Amino acid sequence: MGLAGAVAEDLAAAILQRKRERGALLLAHYYQLPEIQDLADFVGDSLELARFAQRAKAEEIVFCGVRFMAETAKILNPQAEVLLPDLEAGCSLEESCPPEAFAAWRAQYPDAIAVTYINCSAAVKALSDVIVTSSSAEIILAKLPADKPLLFAPDRHLGSYLAKKTGRQLILWPGTCVVHEQFSQQALVRLNVQHPDALVAAHPECPEGILAMADHVGSTSSILRFVQQSSASTFIIATEPGIIHQMEKLAPGKRFIALPGQSGECGCNTCPYMKRNTLENLYRCLVTGKPRIELAPDLLERARRPLERMLELASPSPPPTGD
Repeated sequence: MGLAGAVAEDLAAAILQRKRERGALLLAHYYQLPEIQDLADFVGDSLELARFAQRAKAEEIVFCGVRFMAETAKILNPQAEVLLPDLEAGCSLEESCPPEAFAAWRAQYPDAIAVTYINCSAAVKALSDVIVTSSSAEIILAKLPADKPLLFAPDRHLGSYLAKKTGRQLILWPGTCVVHEQFSQQALVRLNVQHPDALVAAHPECPEGILAMADHVGSTSSILRFVQQSSASTFIIATEPGIIHQMEKLAPGKRFIALPGQSGECGCNTCPYMKRNTLENLYRCLVTGKPRIELAPDLLERARRPLERMLELASPSPPPTGD
């Protein structure tokens, strides 16, 4: 083992020790660095992490993800202290949808239901009727009144995909994910030619051209299940490549190829926000108990309602009972 590997191993051990001493719960999204995923008590997608955070009994949650995810944990579990290793770990979708602009947009459609993707700020959540994730959106849309117009923000690619999948008309906010927006059909065609037997798995935040070429479209957890259950041996992955670490652990022996960004050389298929969390600032966070997620009580309450509606509606409807 080289010096860098030895230092990382020592740092990982120190993190686990500090975590035990603080009694902290460590949550991580699939897009985090592999070494952080391996230290986490639970790794999941946005819906899974929201459910886990809501049920958590820990007094302190250290959230290795981006800011809106840590805010969601605080909203759903306000008694817990929620820490985020780097408060600058934001989200391009959140940044594309400022609360004031969202409020003005919503005011143009007073009779509409505001369906908002979880990739948004607590302030935007508080202005929404129901929150969705990529894994719960289709289920939730099917349960909303058919005679009501629906607003969907902030990801227009996900919204367009859902409109086609469900047949619902959605009025779309024009936001996009800085990572998924970079994927190009040209790069995907090249990989298809090089790997003709590979299956393509894509996140619905990708542009329409990528989704049209995919063998499977779904959330990160859905893509993970797909590669596990498929008999194929090679997959082209059109989402943030952090998920490949879990794929290699859960589907050993299979090959996973990350779809590059448009230039193929810029590393723009990697989320710069997710990767702001490192072993170093995670350790510092556990030593200092900072940075903490702080939200005003009124904002917590208003943002909690559409999140709880999401968790309620995301549960599959029970089958009808016989007479």
